[in-house]
Amino acid sequence: MDVAQIQCPSRGDSRKEFMVINTNISAQNAAAQLMQSTASLSQSLQRLSSGSQITSPADDPAGLAVSMQLTSAMGRTNAASNNVADATSFSQTQDGYLQQVNTALSRMSELAMAAQDVTKTTSDRALYQQEYHALGSYVNNVATQSFNGVSLFNGATLSVTTDPSGDTFDMAGINLSTNSYTNATTVDNITSLSGAVLAVTDTEKAINQLASDRANIGANEESLSYYSNQLSTLKNNLSSANSQIADVDVATESTNYAKANILVQTGTAMLAQANSMPQSVLKLLS
Repeated sequence: MDVAQIQCPSRGDSRKEFMVINTNISAQNAAAQLMQSTASLSQSLQRLSSGSQITSPADDPAGLAVSMQLTSAMGRTNAASNNVADATSFSQTQDGYLQQVNTALSRMSELAMAAQDVTKTTSDRALYQQEYHALGSYVNNVATQSFNGVSLFNGATLSVTTDPSGDTFDMAGINLSTNSYTNATTVDNITSLSGAVLAVTDTEKAINQLASDRANIGANEESLSYYSNQLSTLKNNLSSANSQIADVDVATESTNYAKANILVQTGTAMLAQANSMPQSVLKLLS
């Protein structure tokens, strides 16, 4: 009798059943199922520990590609949002300076009007001129100021990136070196009555120009605020879309983990049983 193949009595049919020890099909099947369950358990552990549904490209190749594109778009959106925020700070700094320039020009206009008082002597007007000149120097100094190395008041139009595609918003520049300002801050002299009369006209023009410039700054800030809100909404939507693809559903994955864990335990037990089946052959040999 070949111990590698022992024929067992049939039970009412013509089929033959064998007990084998060289090839244990039951153990092989149990081992294959256990391997699959272990792989599922490992995958669930990776997903739960990482918080990501895609732990390797093989999990979802198409989803990974889309997720990478969305992640890249979110990065560009963040950068664009920072650009808009910096441009807003730039505009706010401009307006902060121009508020002080407004105060200086208003005082210069008062001094020019006071210098037209016929009861004032040339010495009195010289005192007015001294203050007028100091204020004019302050305004001229403001014209040279910069923000992180970028001139605040050279009149250049700045193109601000406003979305991940690279579209821009042209932010109108402010120029404090135009004649509207320099005539009042540099040319005028109120030591004479005629000079004081001219200074009143020039300071009024400068103040009107300043009002227009501050209105432009206000329009810039308003537009930048809209772009900032738009980018914030876009960022949230991109993040939500990427979450649907890449983030793990903890509730669902916890259920999968529990299922895989039970299958691993039962598979291990069944493999042990399948491996012990050939030992029954010894009873036939004893």
